[in-house]
Amino acid sequence: MGAEVVIEGLTKSFGRQTIWRDVTLTLPPGEVSVMLGPSGTGKSVFLKSMIGLLKPDRGKCVINGVDIVRCSEHRLYETRKLFGVLFQDGALFGSMNLYDNVAFPLREHTKKSETEIRRIVLEKLEMTGLAGAEKKLPGEISGGMRKRAGLARALVLDPEIILVDEPDSGLDPVRTTYISQLFLDVNTQIDATFLIVTHNINLARTVPDNLGMLFRKELVMFGPREVLLTSEEPVVKQFLNGRMDGPIGMSEEKDSATIAAERAMFEAGHHAGGVEEIEGIPPQMQPAPGMPVRQGAIRRKDRVMQILHTLPPAAQQGIIDSLSPEEQARYGVHPRRRDQQPTWDQTVETAPVTGHHGQLPQDQIAQLPRTGGRRRSDQGPGGA
Repeated sequence: MGAEVVIEGLTKSFGRQTIWRDVTLTLPPGEVSVMLGPSGTGKSVFLKSMIGLLKPDRGKCVINGVDIVRCSEHRLYETRKLFGVLFQDGALFGSMNLYDNVAFPLREHTKKSETEIRRIVLEKLEMTGLAGAEKKLPGEISGGMRKRAGLARALVLDPEIILVDEPDSGLDPVRTTYISQLFLDVNTQIDATFLIVTHNINLARTVPDNLGMLFRKELVMFGPREVLLTSEEPVVKQFLNGRMDGPIGMSEEKDSATIAAERAMFEAGHHAGGVEEIEGIPPQMQPAPGMPVRQGAIRRKDRVMQILHTLPPAAQQGIIDSLSPEEQARYGVHPRRRDQQPTWDQTVETAPVTGHHGQLPQDQIAQLPRTGGRRRSDQGPGGA
């Protein structure tokens, strides 16, 4: 299984400009997480800080017991080998064919023979749907193929953590869906920990196990997808629906006068844009047919059901309704009529989940933040 990443109080600034401060969250091992946020909120900076390419001002980022913020250069170099990174444009060497691009990390960081390198490279190319394309140059293939080649290169060292920066950049919506399916299929096969940075609403709604959002230089929320997709937090709800109506503006944050003027405009009948608001929790994408059951999704649902009783009634019912009949029976819950409160087997609240690792603390994901997205000192890590 992939490595757990524990981030505590991470803060980064450039000169006097604070990018984000006091970010605290835990990436559960073997699960797919997505970090959202308006453009310019420092999502890519967050990825670079996680891997040690940028040094945070303060805080911790602990991976397998190593705090990469304070460790030696040698320990940082070794810890980086746990990571695979898919950059926005694939970051392929234009003068090398796909085979040599994918083989590059193996030749640079290992002493494997060319026979062993060939076996690994062809295996990763096949895993990412590029079998037979190994002799092509990056300039001879489509943007989607370059993304997949970048992912194949990220996989050759068998990473425990895979970081993905804006996978939809330069891709049409159909190819974005295909690359999203590939992420889930890879996670199913190797059970690695994924963190994807994006502002693609469809990807955020349907792909990850966990969602987080950066806004106003802080982490607004982080937790299982069910918690954020049923959240009434204004900034989260606005972003996931892609609308003008809410605290996010063209300059990231609106002032009160702008909010009042827009509210009057919307009440007069002007459309706020965005997608149609979806009731309940949209279904999560599933691994391709023939793949095994994805263990990360099971671990996430186990964790959600353990904190179900702490969530607002509407969120509870949305989560229960999103479960299949078999899952409802497994967890001892059932949908309610409109005049009833949600019900569940009380053992769900406290029963430990056998074999589960990296469980987020209840106060990290069960307590929804107050309106406005500002951090409260009495909240647990990951709140806002």
